[in-house]
Amino acid sequence: MENGAVYSPTTEAHPAPSRGARRGLSSYFTLKRLKGPLRILKFMQLVLSLLAFICEEIVSQCTLCGGLYFFEFVSCSAFLLSLLILIVYCTPVYDKVDPEKVKPSDFYITAGIGFVFLVASVIFAFTHDNTYAELFAIGFGFLASLSFLFNFFLMAYEKFKQLRPRKPEDTTRTEPLTEPLNA
Repeated sequence: MENGAVYSPTTEAHPAPSRGARRGLSSYFTLKRLKGPLRILKFMQLVLSLLAFICEEIVSQCTLCGGLYFFEFVSCSAFLLSLLILIVYCTPVYDKVDPEKVKPSDFYITAGIGFVFLVASVIFAFTHDNTYAELFAIGFGFLASLSFLFNFFLMAYEKFKQLRPRKPEDTTRTEPLTEPLNA
């Protein structure tokens, strides 16, 4: 069998030029859908919830373990959900799902995580054994919950601004204004 018969049907004679400097996995990742403050908040949420989870996992023994276990579940869930939201915003998955459903989902997920993470941090703060790992986990938990709640209130404020109707301007007036506006 000669080379031409094997490779002819499947190989391009002149491959198309590449799409630029970005190739492979990095060509699918973009941050353009997340604006400046939202991008910082999303990454803070991801990192702080991961640090809270890691510090909580370092704890080797506890006397009242209910708060620790609840904090473990919430911090792991917060990390995974914030990672999922980032993946949706930064990959072509955003175009595949309905973009009108991504923002409300982000809104409610962020609100839920923020409030539950705050409750878990408070419960863990009352039941911890004063080890450094627990104190750091509680600190990261409070910071993560505050970043989730700040993001929620920021999105709620933007939503409120969009829903508030604007007063239409009077465009029927044809004569120029001659009296001062504050009279």
